[in-house]
Amino acid sequence: MSTLKIAIQKSGRLNEDSIQILKDCGISINNGIDQLKAEASNFPLEVLYLRNSDIPQYLIDGVVDIAIVGDNLLVEKGKGIQVVQKLGFSKCKVSVAVPKTFEYNSIQDLNGLRIATSYPNTVIEYFNSFGVNVDIHQISGSVEIAPNIGLADAIVDIVSSGSTLFKNNLKEVEIIYKSEAVLAVSPKVTPEVQKLIDTLQFRIESVLRARKSKYILMNVPNDKIDAVGKILPVLRSLTVLPLAQEGWSSVHSVIDKDTFWDVIDQLKDAGAEGILICPIEKMVL
Repeated sequence: MSTLKIAIQKSGRLNEDSIQILKDCGISINNGIDQLKAEASNFPLEVLYLRNSDIPQYLIDGVVDIAIVGDNLLVEKGKGIQVVQKLGFSKCKVSVAVPKTFEYNSIQDLNGLRIATSYPNTVIEYFNSFGVNVDIHQISGSVEIAPNIGLADAIVDIVSSGSTLFKNNLKEVEIIYKSEAVLAVSPKVTPEVQKLIDTLQFRIESVLRARKSKYILMNVPNDKIDAVGKILPVLRSLTVLPLAQEGWSSVHSVIDKDTFWDVIDQLKDAGAEGILICPIEKMVL
């Protein structure tokens, strides 16, 4: 039987979130401290812990079948690699930042200046699209200090909260690309391995769907059920159970996590009472 090989970042937040989503998919990973490779005990899966910047090449070469990686890296190093699922975590931006004292009006202000970055291909493509010529200084790690030490006039780097830019007296002036973790597939997978990928992706989709939703229970007068049903179109149909009190029913459904406060206000106006909201562990449709 084939084994699915998945690459994830060997350390950092993306590592933690990647391990968590695999656990939420019911996969138990036998992982010791500082291991570079680990196997799952209940799924034909082998995890390779790799340096983030190396993952696209491992996919291209077919050393790994799939990877959980930031799609900013695929833009930089892995064009042509198929993304089969956006995962919704490790969101960030690839941005242009300049010193706070820099009077910035447009990208043309950077023409002929020095740009420090770990993403040279992305930078070249972006600035060329505006007809702007820049002098690229490719460095890895601590890109944000480059203007302070005189190495560059501006930087292009990953921005999450913006706190690192603030600490280094920089300001974000352009967003090149919005990134998040994705599930990417090697172009060299076999049909047998593809079946394993499909199984894992199905589990991931169920987990992600549950993360975006809440289970809702409420008491509703029977003559108000139709009105409540129009507010809750998430599933195929409401679950309606009669209460001991005549003329009332318990109504169950699912609502979107990001909008449930607005929905609850509508439900109250429609006559719902005793509303309970519960988390959902998995959601299979």
